Amino acid sequence: MAFAEQSISAFVDALASAEPTPGGGTAAAVAGAIGASLLMMVGGLPKTRGNSDAERVQLSEARAALTAIRHRMLALADEDTDAYNRVIAAYKLPKATDEQKAARKEAVRTAMRAATEAPLETLRATAEAVKISRVVAQFGNPSAASDVRVALELLEAAAAGASANVEINLTSLDDEAYRKASASTMIELGNALSEDCAAARAALNAPQPVS
Repeated sequence: MAFAEQSISAFVDALASAEPTPGGGTAAAVAGAIGASLLMMVGGLPKTRGNSDAERVQLSEARAALTAIRHRMLALADEDTDAYNRVIAAYKLPKATDEQKAARKEAVRTAMRAATEAPLETLRATAEAVKISRVVAQFGNPSAASDVRVALELLEAAAAGASANVEINLTSLDDEAYRKASASTMIELGNALSEDCAAARAALNAPQPVS
């Protein structure tokens, strides 16, 4: 069963179990989906900061984009668990002969790369959500400012968690070009996310238009 189809209680019980999956990567993706959902809520409120039709149009577009991101993050929650399950399975392959050792090494390499791509995609999706948060923070109902703040905190946590998983998985890969490219992408996304978070928080603190 997909994590999105589970109750909250069942999901947190799965996280709390002694099984290796679901783990931090899945938790990061779910945190990102929750953050995006909060932004969607604010973007869908009937009242906006200036209560204008132009703001409602921009918030509606932001909400639509966030809907796609939320769905992607929920899918990534499953992809992260599936990828790491493949890593576990690969390490359990036999290694009695040279042929088996070679096959096992290739299986581990392929699985580890997939386990790196999943959190990297979570980081990318999170950065996209934070970029859109600037619109929600600027035009959303000021009464829901705390909801936007919570969303930003969750999205930052999701990004930090995804980055931590990318970093640890890269240490297990021997493809230097891939490692450098992934690390560079991670830094680039992280920098953009930090800038957009700061801009969104600044927009929240901007004076409210006089009606």
